[in-house]
Amino acid sequence: MVRSFIRHHVRDYPAWREVYDGAATMQHENGVRAKAVFRDVGDPHTVIVTHDFDDAAAAQAFFELPGLKERMDAAGVDSEPEFWLAEAVD
Repeated sequence: MVRSFIRHHVRDYPAWREVYDGAATMQHENGVRAKAVFRDVGDPHTVIVTHDFDDAAAAQAFFELPGLKERMDAAGVDSEPEFWLAEAVD
C-alpha cells in the first residue's frame, strides 16, 4: 500500500470541501482506496489530504490525471501543493 500526502492552502475551506467531496466517484474510479482530510491546527486554511493506493504506479497515474490541477484551482487551492508518497512497511 502506498499513501500520498498533499498539503496546500485554500481560500475557503467549506467551498474547497464541497468540490473535494464531489470528486469521490472520480477518486474511487482512479485507484483511491481510502482517504482522509486534515486541517492545520494553526491555520484552518491549510489542508492535508491523504489517499491510499495499491502501489506507487497507481498513485502517480492518479496525480497525472488530465484536469486534476484545474479542478484543484477551481476548488480554491491558492498555493503550490506539497506532495509526497510513502510506502507502508511492516
